[in-house]
Amino acid sequence: MGVVGDAESNNGGKCGFGGLKTLVRRKQVDSAHTNSTEGGHHGLARALTIPHLIAIGVGSTIGAGVYILVGTVAREHSGPALTFSFLIAGIAAALSAFCYAELASRCPSAGSAYHYSYICVGEGVAWLIGWALILEYTIGGSAVARGISPNLAMLFGGPNSLPWFLARQTIPGLGCVVDPCAAILVFLVTALLCVGIKESTFVQGVVTVANICAMVFVIVAGGYLGFKTGWPGYKLSSGYLPFGADGMLAGASTVFFAFIGFDSVASTAEEVRNPQRDLPMGIGFALSICCTLYMLVSAVIVGLVPYYAMDPDTPISSAFASHGIHWAAYIITVGACTALCSTLMGSILPQPRILMAMARDGLLPSFFSDVNQRTQVPMKGTIVTGILAATLAFFMDVEQLSGMVSVGTLLAFTMVAISVLILRYVPPDEVPLPSTFQGAIDTVSMRYSISNNSLVDSNMENTKVYHGITTDDSAPISSLIQEETTIEYPLIEKPALKLNCMNEEMRRKIAGWTIMFTCVGVLVLTSAASSLTLYRYV
Repeated sequence: MGVVGDAESNNGGKCGFGGLKTLVRRKQVDSAHTNSTEGGHHGLARALTIPHLIAIGVGSTIGAGVYILVGTVAREHSGPALTFSFLIAGIAAALSAFCYAELASRCPSAGSAYHYSYICVGEGVAWLIGWALILEYTIGGSAVARGISPNLAMLFGGPNSLPWFLARQTIPGLGCVVDPCAAILVFLVTALLCVGIKESTFVQGVVTVANICAMVFVIVAGGYLGFKTGWPGYKLSSGYLPFGADGMLAGASTVFFAFIGFDSVASTAEEVRNPQRDLPMGIGFALSICCTLYMLVSAVIVGLVPYYAMDPDTPISSAFASHGIHWAAYIITVGACTALCSTLMGSILPQPRILMAMARDGLLPSFFSDVNQRTQVPMKGTIVTGILAATLAFFMDVEQLSGMVSVGTLLAFTMVAISVLILRYVPPDEVPLPSTFQGAIDTVSMRYSISNNSLVDSNMENTKVYHGITTDDSAPISSLIQEETTIEYPLIEKPALKLNCMNEEMRRKIAGWTIMFTCVGVLVLTSAASSLTLYRYV
């Protein structure tokens, strides 16, 4: 499984807490499962490049929420300052994206936040994060699937215009509203994901492009109407901040969840051809595209109609209808449907890979770790995920459970940020290193030992050359490791230099205080989301 037991290494294998030491043992950065097919299991296909990752990130992030949040947040919180609410939320999401990008490039393995928590914190926290992610993707995917059928009905002419075998039905006596359309769509997406990662990503990219085209139409056509009419939404006596700065911040906390989805890119780390380069760029480009589109759409819509006159259910369609362009509703509805379908794919895609990572580590049955030889995807886990999500989407009204998605997301983002701090500031000898890094260190250590033995025998000073750099044998081993690491692995040159300048006690203090402030900050921001005036007292 590739784990290192901290309790065992520090206490000589004696632990007074019995099985408690298994909760804090950590996994190697790159487990043997990542680079080999031991145990007869076939590896995932390394077929993804930067365009594929951008398609996954943008498709998973831009859902139909933007078509609704614009009206709700503008009316209740931000007013014309909605664009700045999206900007603030985008900056907060970018900070989390930077953490995911760093960990995904340094620890390129399936599992996303679960994998990072297992490496940096321990098995117990990783188990909790894994199940939180499973809950997030399952409930989120089911909620998205149930939101597609009303939008499809609008394309057919009205709320009750779907064919009978797709329309929602109420079971007599139980009062349960079933949604066959949602279940069918989940099964279709599951079948597509079983075909192969490259094929499913291509389809998701096509659907995402259709969604982006609808948003570009809103920006271009709405901008034209705005310049033609003089932007009436910005000419208000209440000013640009009718609800004050606290309303703008409250709006930012609400629209932040429109940026969730970029973490799906990190779960495909084992399927990326060059993860160290492509993963950070894919996450960064995807989030930048989403933030830009959100800000432009919000700037146009709040300028077309005064914020207090917006329709909270269909703000974009009603804004165009107020200027006599009723046919725009069909384009916007198509954009909403494609956004929901792409988000559904982004919700189901990561979950089988998280199940696979947990099964590899022994936290789930090995059934979920099997990779199909032909398609090179975790087909068994994908099928189980599809059946579970389809069942929830068919029988349950998951709106009340959707709040649990936010809890799982917040927990995952917090642990990823803490994992970055641990990976940077924990003493180097206590950080589980990849086998490639450890091999370089062992090579230099062996050379240094041979050099010392020769020095004792001959009582002479010798020098050795490492990659064109002359170093004295009397130099400490840390300098040799630093030089070797600097030459072979320039990506970790800067962290290595910083770690050498700080003693162990200082590193522990920095890590401890920073993690504490991170947790306190998360608590404060979470509370601020439910209290508009809390930030005045912070």
